[in-house]
Amino acid sequence: MRLGRFGIWSSVHLWPGKLEIGALLQEQGFGTLWLGGSPGGDLAVAEQLLDATETLTIATGIVNVWADGPESIAAAYNRIAKKHPDRFLLGVGIGHPQMTATYEKPYQKLVSYLDALDAEGVPVEGRALAALGPKVLQLSADRTAGAHPYLTTPEHTRQAREILGPDRLLAPEVMVVLETDPSKARAVARQTLQFYLTLSNYTNNFRRLGFTDEDFADGGSDRLVDALVAYGEPEEVLARAGEHHDAGADHVTIQVLTGDNTVLPVDGFRALGAVLPR
Repeated sequence: MRLGRFGIWSSVHLWPGKLEIGALLQEQGFGTLWLGGSPGGDLAVAEQLLDATETLTIATGIVNVWADGPESIAAAYNRIAKKHPDRFLLGVGIGHPQMTATYEKPYQKLVSYLDALDAEGVPVEGRALAALGPKVLQLSADRTAGAHPYLTTPEHTRQAREILGPDRLLAPEVMVVLETDPSKARAVARQTLQFYLTLSNYTNNFRRLGFTDEDFADGGSDRLVDALVAYGEPEEVLARAGEHHDAGADHVTIQVLTGDNTVLPVDGFRALGAVLPR
């Protein structure tokens, strides 16, 4: 399937009743809309967005394996893929240990989930894994189309490409703030980052990239924020996102931060679309 060079990452909970915005993203040239957060076992919003568009690819970023069983997800995937061939990518992930009471043996949980998807007929090329560490990146290469790392740096993308090899999908997410004042941009970024800096799977990954506990305090040091979040004019943030392409990404999906996570940042979508390479 065609994901395009750039996509948009946005919380699935903001999309009911906003299907026309999917058509806007398609018209602007974004290849894929990634629905962030676990979208529910019937994947209804993904199907509705596919129904409302013609060429836009929809991906889940991600289905949480603790929240929805593989049988219901596989049934939904097979229904949607039959209706919209080559336009739906099933992103699957393990979630966060701090957010799941039953979180045990996460790697084996992923393996068994993929086994169940195999048994239910979900093809390898139709699914991807949220992956940060080397072990799950390798699992992505072995058992799926590739990896969808969230909240990483171009250096992580370089390392991930080495593990995945040349033929697997690498589609990192990048947060951006359309603000030229560094202090204001960092303040907006920290409103989102402070949550992830309480989660061990992210902080462990940041440590592998050379950051320390000092970088995780108070919503993140300037050094950490500047490494993770692109800010500035639309052309500047696209150039920053493009550093992941230079590091080996096939597709980069952009999350627009505004400080208000309750509404779709449509103005940001329009501003980025206006300068998107065609």
